[in-house]
Amino acid sequence: MTEPNDLERHFEHTLEKDQRLEPRDWLPDGYRKTMIRQIAQHAHSEIIGMQPEGNWITRAPSLRRKAILLAKVQDEAGHGLYLYSAAETLGADRTDLTERLISGRQKYSSIFNYPTLTFADVGVIGWLVDGAAICNQVPLCRSSYGPYARAMIRICKEESFHQRQGYELLMTMMRGTPEQREMVQEATDRYWWPSLMMFGPPDGDSPNTEQSMAWKIKRHTNDELRQRFVDMTVPQAEALGVTLPDPELAWNPERGHYDFGEIDWGEFKEVLRGNGPCNTQRVECRRRAHEDGAWVREAATAHAAKHTTREAAA
Repeated sequence: MTEPNDLERHFEHTLEKDQRLEPRDWLPDGYRKTMIRQIAQHAHSEIIGMQPEGNWITRAPSLRRKAILLAKVQDEAGHGLYLYSAAETLGADRTDLTERLISGRQKYSSIFNYPTLTFADVGVIGWLVDGAAICNQVPLCRSSYGPYARAMIRICKEESFHQRQGYELLMTMMRGTPEQREMVQEATDRYWWPSLMMFGPPDGDSPNTEQSMAWKIKRHTNDELRQRFVDMTVPQAEALGVTLPDPELAWNPERGHYDFGEIDWGEFKEVLRGNGPCNTQRVECRRRAHEDGAWVREAATAHAAKHTTREAAA
């Protein structure tokens, strides 16, 4: 029998060679727990993230916009499926993960606890929220855990398409009426700071970043990714003709990056505690959907059992 020390050396050697760890490999308990937590939070975010934009499907202003929105929400459901499946390769149970979500024991991205007040929010979510997601998730395609990294490749391709869809919607609205342009600016004002919060707390207050970097789960720190997003987004805002709501936003030639103002981390913590504008609504909607879908899960289980019995008899 292989000694634990040999297994640990194999784990470390795999990381040193920048190769992927697979479900068949021995994994330290801490690594396994960290991966389950991160993948579950990501999966929950995709599923909860269907709600803010799904709320606008029946009110989209044209059949084309309705079809685009339907496709995007469907993509998000698929992302949740990929990620829950990846978590299951680590020994997690999907039912247990869902129970943890609807009971408040596991978190999802804070951004989805803000309301979508106008149709411009759909475009701003595509531009800012999906843009932030791309910055955060593209490096995860090189994550050290194979099933997660491979799932991220397809997810990032689709998120990139979502970002372009959102930006195209905003460009169309900015070429429209003064009321439409005002709507885009107002939505940008509301979503800018929560989008910066998506990357998590500052590096000095992030309890998991250092270990996740050592395990090559993450490739960049929260602050590095946040800066990358700001640098990418400012020229896009200028092309759109909107003003980002930060009077301290300015190019710093010495750093080669944009400086930006202080984020309200008190607001971020309140939202994580469940006190955001839509926390209760989002979780209650997910709980109700889970309960209403019980008969589907029971029917699928019964059908699978019947199919297994027939195969055995044959």
